[in-house]
Amino acid sequence: MKLDNMFKKTRIVSRIQSHNAARASRPEVPEGLLRKCNKCGAAIITEDVKQNHYTCPKCGGYFRVHAYRRIQMVMDEGTFEEWDHDLIGENPMNYKGYPEKVNALQAKSGLKEAVVTGKGKINGRETVIAVCDGRFLMASMGWAVGEKITRAVESATKEKLPVIIFACSGGARMQEGITSLMQMAKTSAALERHSKAGLLYVSILTEPTTGGVTASFAMLGDIILAEPGALIGFAGPRVIEQTIRQKLPKGFQRAEFLVEHGFVDDIVRRENLKETLGKILEMHEVSNSSDDSIDEMHSAKSSSESDFESADINPYLTAWDRVQLSRKIDRPSGSDYIKALFTDFMEFHGDRNYGDDKAIIGGIAKFHGRPVTVIVQEKGTNTKENIAHNFGMPMPEGYRKALRLMKQAEKFHRPVICFVDTPGAFCGIEAEERGQGEAIARNLWELAGLKTPVLSVVTGEGGSGGALALAAGDQVWMLENSVYSILSPEGFASILWKDSTKAKEAAAVMKLTAADLYEKGIIEQVIPEPENLTPESLWQVTDRLDEKIEDFLYKYTNLTEEELLETRYERFRKF
Repeated sequence: MKLDNMFKKTRIVSRIQSHNAARASRPEVPEGLLRKCNKCGAAIITEDVKQNHYTCPKCGGYFRVHAYRRIQMVMDEGTFEEWDHDLIGENPMNYKGYPEKVNALQAKSGLKEAVVTGKGKINGRETVIAVCDGRFLMASMGWAVGEKITRAVESATKEKLPVIIFACSGGARMQEGITSLMQMAKTSAALERHSKAGLLYVSILTEPTTGGVTASFAMLGDIILAEPGALIGFAGPRVIEQTIRQKLPKGFQRAEFLVEHGFVDDIVRRENLKETLGKILEMHEVSNSSDDSIDEMHSAKSSSESDFESADINPYLTAWDRVQLSRKIDRPSGSDYIKALFTDFMEFHGDRNYGDDKAIIGGIAKFHGRPVTVIVQEKGTNTKENIAHNFGMPMPEGYRKALRLMKQAEKFHRPVICFVDTPGAFCGIEAEERGQGEAIARNLWELAGLKTPVLSVVTGEGGSGGALALAAGDQVWMLENSVYSILSPEGFASILWKDSTKAKEAAAVMKLTAADLYEKGIIEQVIPEPENLTPESLWQVTDRLDEKIEDFLYKYTNLTEEELLETRYERFRKF
């Protein structure tokens, strides 16, 4: 007998026995205690997932959330009233096996269809809600889904309530054919009526939002939010790859991709969603209380201040000196004015057409408790920020983003306050390809008829049409050392004198200072500055601006729509 073989077998048997013994002694994992993360593959304690808003505590990946659970997460406890629970569709194409599949899903999920609709409260504010549930045929949109959403929107219109829809869908329901396709038009038509009634619609895109749902109600929100990493697109990635026979880039069609390309306002983490929705609803609440507070504050203070406080203006600076000061890299940027003058600012991204231009920042905020729309041209205050914001030179998508926010402000009767600081609109091949001239022209056209007050403040450079696109409102103010001109002094000298080195001389003849433009009636107010205006000394400017903006809002929000538009027209007609 070969002892080594015998011992080898003994060792194998010993290991097997040891393994079996370990298995026998290992406690069984109770069913439901653990679940697997589809993103990282880790085994996670189910209770930890629940406590973490149904996100993986290891990789941060998002689990899909059932409709009723979603409602529980965002709505005040005990306020939800479900509508049309028993509404179900038919089999319009007599598709074999379809009724049986629906019946099986109804029994398994406890749902009658792929969407839950109803009414409830978020932070005490009543709203209509619809939540798609991916457990039911991947929340595909058949007749019943379209009908339930349409009925919910119609009820919201009748009751003058906002609408929130959580999209999660594979798209149209193939088994219902053309009937499914018609739901895209039906839901969109209902939302159009809701919008014309001046009511708010917030669309929230979750994993996945694709196909006919993307091409209808999901992308029609006044405000469109998305969960991090959510797949959002018309055609699914697999279909695209099969069609074009190319591998798609990493992050393609994800929520972050949609923000970068201008189609989503913001990405909101699940744990912050209820708070965010509460703030949005508060901003859009129909109330006159904020107007009353402004009236009270205005009546309590003197409004006899001169529009041009000449005693505070430095008379010794030349036009070129002021050009240089307007361009100082440490001069406060647009975002500094937002922080100093407004509260509860929520930034919205994108033009809903091409991209999100970082040279223009815009969103909604509160001024003394009153909702306003704020739009700023952003340069940044250091070289890194300058590059990130393209030195404050907007692309066409920047002006289209600004216009989108202005039209949104008009719908909800919010005043618009713009802070202008740009050397000019960006001139380059890509800007021309995307219609720079048309974008600026469109802003001027729409501003002429915008049915809400518009105030513009030039805080640094006011360069040509790139500045005018945000400064064609009811009043234009300038900081003492800002400039506003047809083009830069360098460009003026180059075109008229064929010598760009004569920029200093050009500045002197261009009448581009605040004092010059006030004298000519181009602007309404000049705001004095401290000797060295930086973010640290900005309060000396914003304290004055705060009072003057208050005066502006008091005056212009008390005009009728006809008076507002006629006054604005006459302002430009006199030039």
